[in-house]
Amino acid sequence: MARSQFQNLQKYLRPYWSDLAIGTVALLLANVLGTYIPSLIRGAVDDLGKIKTGDFHHLMNYVWLIAGLSSLMWVIRMASRVWIFGIGRKIEFSLKQQIFEHLLKLPPSYFANNSAGETISIVTSDVENIRRLMGFALLSIINSIFVYSLTLPAMVAIDPLLTLLSISVYPIMLAIVQRFSGQLRDEQLEVQEELSQVSSLLQEDLNGMALIKTYAQEQNERDAFGKLNDRLLDANLRMARSRNILFPLLGGIASISFLVLIWFGGEKLANPANTTFKIGDLLTLIIYVERLIFPTAILGFVMVTYQRGIVSIERIQGILDIPPAIIDPPNAIALNKEQVTGKIEARDLCFTYPNAGQPALDHVSFTIHQGETVAILGTVGSGKSTLASALMRLVEVPSDQVFIDGVDITKMRIEDLRSIISFVPQDSFLFSATMRDNIRYGKPQAYNHEVENFANQARIEQEILKFPKQYDTLVGERGITLSGGQRQRTALARALLVDTPILVLDDALSSVDNQTATGILSNLPRNKTVLFITHNLSAASTCDRIILMDAGKIIQVGNHAELLADSSLYQKLWNQHKLEVSLR
Repeated sequence: MARSQFQNLQKYLRPYWSDLAIGTVALLLANVLGTYIPSLIRGAVDDLGKIKTGDFHHLMNYVWLIAGLSSLMWVIRMASRVWIFGIGRKIEFSLKQQIFEHLLKLPPSYFANNSAGETISIVTSDVENIRRLMGFALLSIINSIFVYSLTLPAMVAIDPLLTLLSISVYPIMLAIVQRFSGQLRDEQLEVQEELSQVSSLLQEDLNGMALIKTYAQEQNERDAFGKLNDRLLDANLRMARSRNILFPLLGGIASISFLVLIWFGGEKLANPANTTFKIGDLLTLIIYVERLIFPTAILGFVMVTYQRGIVSIERIQGILDIPPAIIDPPNAIALNKEQVTGKIEARDLCFTYPNAGQPALDHVSFTIHQGETVAILGTVGSGKSTLASALMRLVEVPSDQVFIDGVDITKMRIEDLRSIISFVPQDSFLFSATMRDNIRYGKPQAYNHEVENFANQARIEQEILKFPKQYDTLVGERGITLSGGQRQRTALARALLVDTPILVLDDALSSVDNQTATGILSNLPRNKTVLFITHNLSAASTCDRIILMDAGKIIQVGNHAELLADSSLYQKLWNQHKLEVSLR
């Protein structure tokens, strides 16, 4: 095992050392009893010849003692399994929680570059493999150590030569295990990767089912899924073939020990010169060898579990080792939401995406005062959405370039910063829940009248009231049962309900008609600072000011009248807009 992987296993186990210690002691006691009981059987068999006809009292003492110790051993062994298997379950719970909390800290770029199906596979399948490794495999390894360390000395004490002969096949078993180890690891890794591909395609197709049906691509998707499923089947069959060769082979070789004992032990009993080796000794050796067979044969299962676990550790750590791109600075400033006015300043703001040829924001400077509604206009790629992401610190910006109420946002606690900004993106995500629960997602304890009030402000209430169950209507996964405009207005109602001093609408009314969008903007609370990123010139013209961007730079700032008076890009855009409206 690589050092880093061993360190990760230690890290997983560290919180549960007490459970492991108790389980290990219980397992030791169970194996001590398991080693002692065959010696009682040997005594009973050797005493059979001394028992008079009809006198079973002495024999029954052995029977009751063996039955009592066997019951006690069973109870202790079950307790050890509860303690040690419980460690695996606790680690599974802890890892899932840790991975989920870490995912919440990762930047949007991670989710853009990694499929959701693969991430889900890691959180479910890979964590389950760790559970088996830290439960079943750990128990089997500890048990095997105790079985060998207690049973072999007891066998040697009976007959060293027969002991050596009976375990002479075990090096062959270990060599076979070593031979299959790398192969099973590669096959397990392939299975995990193919499973991730299947999960990714399945999730993507479920989310895009309407589009698949619209373009009649069911057969193509069926074929694509069939190919991935065939590859997963082939990978599973290759691993199953290796396992089905390995495990019976190990069991068969281990059983040779019985033949060796019966052969050479029988010859020794038949030898007239033998006076010390008895039938009870041979029977005890056979019982001891049987105790060794299972721990030895199960090495194959342990090995597969180990290989699965190691592959899964690598995949899990691949996520956990990704550092959060944006974290709280030392001595981060805590904000009082009630005291924030919502004044926003950008001072020579610059930002360039990794590996990008030119900056997305190029020396951008502006000031937006409390209660202002400012439209941000520009062509695709002009930097509008990057500006919104920078304000939320969804992308990291340099210090001393963006300020809220005069405080550098890079010095604020991230949680506090995002608690004073409501952000509504163009692709408004809704949960598979009721309309009511979607609207009050940011404030789960909100009263019904609050939900209805902000639904009315977002111009979605009248449509909700037409639904069969009104606010209790389920919207389906990602809001699939609603139109684009309905989803956007529901998301807007959710943002308004949170009641933050700053509201950022990133093309969040693009699927809403001009009249409705204008009405929504004009009815927004006047104490909010609103950034309205849009292509809708009709709605933008009603804003207090308009910032026109191009290629990451601000090229014009002013209200609608001021910008029209200037023979500029805005004037050309407005004339084009009027022409489009007249042609509709």
